[in-house]
Amino acid sequence: MAECFSFSGTYDRWLRFSYSWMGLKSTTTDLSGDGTVMHCWVPKTYKPNKPNLLLVHGLGASGMWQWNAFVSRFIERFNVYVPDLLFFGDSYTNRPERTEQFQAQCVAGVLKAEGVRKTAVVGASYGGFVAYSLAAQFPEMVEKLVLWGAGVCMEEKDMEDGMFQVKSMDEAVSIMLPQTPEKMKELLKVVFYKPVMTIPSCFMQDFIDFMGTEHLQEWTGLLNALHKDRKMSNLPKITQPTLIIWGEYDRLFPMELGHRLKRHLEGIAQLVVIKDCGHAPNGRDMKEIYEHMKSFLVDPLLSPKKANQTKDQKVH
Repeated sequence: MAECFSFSGTYDRWLRFSYSWMGLKSTTTDLSGDGTVMHCWVPKTYKPNKPNLLLVHGLGASGMWQWNAFVSRFIERFNVYVPDLLFFGDSYTNRPERTEQFQAQCVAGVLKAEGVRKTAVVGASYGGFVAYSLAAQFPEMVEKLVLWGAGVCMEEKDMEDGMFQVKSMDEAVSIMLPQTPEKMKELLKVVFYKPVMTIPSCFMQDFIDFMGTEHLQEWTGLLNALHKDRKMSNLPKITQPTLIIWGEYDRLFPMELGHRLKRHLEGIAQLVVIKDCGHAPNGRDMKEIYEHMKSFLVDPLLSPKKANQTKDQKVH
């Protein structure tokens, strides 16, 4: 039987061409020679008159895949940086750390190597955990923060209390790191509000094969590190103006976590709820999310007083 055409491989090559055409170049940074290498798309020509913008991806494919629709929109206004987090794309480490704190330190290392002193940061899902930690550990580097569907306020006991659809971390891992088309369909049902379930299994398998299983153990470690011993009392309060974006029907991180985060950051955060949207957005949702991001990131720095006066919004 003939093998299914590798859409994933072809799409990956097209994305690399697209990023280069938009004015970005692929770079790798060896951090301190300790076996940690970070890959990042950075501007071919740095424009000092433009502000900087860091886009931090979630679990799944590389940053290049996840941020393509937004890079094309932001590239005219910002010097854009799109890193691959450890164990995604071409980033890896020989060190045993799996926490979002270590991921944030590695991202900061890339920015410092590129001469970036200040930047706005957008983090989606798992990338939001890393972005939040970056803002907490390097407050002088992060000017503004956008957190999109990032359950940084979750606690280990939330799973026991029934907040999530899954009952254990083993079940969460089996869904979040799918190794079969059947598991991929389960993931689609969790992350999308109205998932497209007519994708041929051969295309799903092609994507799974393209992602590979080389880092499956490390990805599992990343998920476990997010959950184990997590308590609100250990979550630092950041000081940067923060925009929290949440899908109305997020099944992965229930919207209560968005409200919990806004309360935690009282005075500096605003919450936008995207109607009829799950954890992952579709095309229409992405346009709305971009408009909120643009308004927040392009406007003068949001003062705590102004943020405190901003009411939660629901997009219709």
